[in-house]
Amino acid sequence: MTLYLSILTQILITVVAVCGVYVLTGLTGMFSLGQAAFMAVGSYASGILVVKCGFPFWLACILAVLIAVVIGYLVGFPTVRLRRDYISLVTLGFGEAITALLNRATKLTGGASGFIGIPRKTTFLLALASAIAAIAIVSWFKTSKYGRQCIAVRGDELAAKAMGINVPKIKMNAFLLSVAVTAFSGCLYAFFITYVDPTIFGWKKSADWVIMVFFGGVNSLTGSVVGAFILSGLPEVLRSLDQYRSIIYAILVLLIINFKPSGIFGEWELSPRNLKALGEKLAKRSRKEEKTDGAA
Repeated sequence: MTLYLSILTQILITVVAVCGVYVLTGLTGMFSLGQAAFMAVGSYASGILVVKCGFPFWLACILAVLIAVVIGYLVGFPTVRLRRDYISLVTLGFGEAITALLNRATKLTGGASGFIGIPRKTTFLLALASAIAAIAIVSWFKTSKYGRQCIAVRGDELAAKAMGINVPKIKMNAFLLSVAVTAFSGCLYAFFITYVDPTIFGWKKSADWVIMVFFGGVNSLTGSVVGAFILSGLPEVLRSLDQYRSIIYAILVLLIINFKPSGIFGEWELSPRNLKALGEKLAKRSRKEEKTDGAA
């Protein structure tokens, strides 16, 4: 696999994870600083099932996602009833607990030395298909009844509750979908890198994903995907500027957040309807300019 194809595969895996974060943060307004812990669950569970138990790759991925969803339900059941700022704290604590557990379970996970021997199963085509599937699922969820209820909850929980929406249930549905998508990205990651260790899945990775969502547009799935592409690929593009790439990355993020708080795309989505409206707007502007030039 060439270097550029390898980088692109890792970006596509990040896109899958960011789709999960978008459901939680973009649609429902919940902030999680422990989302990378569910990626860790997906990575370690699928890797252990294949390497130590001899399970087929796809069956291991399915079981790993189910394990992550069960853990997500146990974590989310009390968490979604809290205020949004407390959700961040609880998920942060959960992420740190998972990291500590992975470090201590040396016989099962390899501890701080990491888990090795995972076969490479994730290809560029698999990562591409997975990213497309994740985008399609999240897009369908956004336009569904549940997605519209999530947006209502994000806007005002009390008003949503007054309109008859079961707020804890909707938040739990969004949380579990987010967990499932993120855990699957962990499976893809483990079987691409062929090695995982607890330090990979710290709270900083969760924070990076949240930044990508805000950078592209917190209310736009299209923006979140584009944000994931830009901010995942930017460090590689700036690799030749090794001493300055982190500074350039930080400045770019700060500029977007300060001068365009809604993100690059705001609430705009890439859809046939919006593309048609954009085309008509550009055509109208072009005709207007032609008339102005003719009058001059």
